[in-house]
Amino acid sequence: MAPTGRTGTKDMKMIKPMLSAVIAALTVGLAGPAAALQVFACEPEWGALAHEIGGDKVSVYVATTGVQDPHLIQARPSLISKARTADVTVCTGAELEIGWLPMIVSQSANKKIMPGARGVFQPTDYVHLLETPASLDRSQGDIHAGGNPHIQSDPRNMIPVGKAMADRFAELDPANAGLYHGRYQTFLGNWQGALKRWQAEAAPLRGVPIAVQHRSWIYLETWLGLRRVIALEPKPGVPASSGYLAQVLEVLKKTPVKMIIRAAYEDDRPSTFIGGRASVPAVMLPYTIGGTDQAKDLYSLYDDTLSRMLKALK
Repeated sequence: MAPTGRTGTKDMKMIKPMLSAVIAALTVGLAGPAAALQVFACEPEWGALAHEIGGDKVSVYVATTGVQDPHLIQARPSLISKARTADVTVCTGAELEIGWLPMIVSQSANKKIMPGARGVFQPTDYVHLLETPASLDRSQGDIHAGGNPHIQSDPRNMIPVGKAMADRFAELDPANAGLYHGRYQTFLGNWQGALKRWQAEAAPLRGVPIAVQHRSWIYLETWLGLRRVIALEPKPGVPASSGYLAQVLEVLKKTPVKMIIRAAYEDDRPSTFIGGRASVPAVMLPYTIGGTDQAKDLYSLYDDTLSRMLKALK
């Protein structure tokens, strides 16, 4: 006997929930395993390194972009919301984020990332910091008590930071410890190969005199053997007056430089002005991933940095 219309309707009502359950199960299967660690990275370079070490076992949120000054970020509600669910923060440290990160952490009320918790990971804890002040005196400008925090401009620093990150991820997520350590070893091999290539490409830059707009390049200078002649700020973080820029020009007449470098997030007017008067190129460097269109990941960050400097040298 053929089913009546009423019976067919009843059957369909029973079938629809079953189909929905099957589709949901298939969707979950296709999506893959959920990330084990929620990572709140303050800067793009650390978000990228977390991806290198964690793979699909980490979900990374990056709080800033390559065209933002990492000193000056607003503690927006969206950042606080992301911090609430974080298992670990990966933020430079050495007071780089002191103007905004403490407020975000406090407002998040997330015990995992409170000061002293194992969910707090600071890359500057694993690198020897340069330009450590002999004494703290705010009249000297925006100085950092622990030393210069801009460690990402020397790619060699990614090796100890990556090792420490793998160890910390393994501590927070023991079930995937082998994966984190294995991915670090793979990264290490690839990175050492890239370092060798960069060192060879950068040979013409050794000993080259430069001017900098802000004192954020000491690690780049050390890595490449650059010679800083002067900064376009009278003190760190203090904007230059017209009188000071006139002094800079006098210095450059006596000690010429090959280029003036600045970060992508910085105002280009001081370096453009001095570059025009001194007849030297003003070079914008990406500083971090996303600072330029070419700096798309950790590797291309340094590729683009060297490319821009070598081009200016010609």
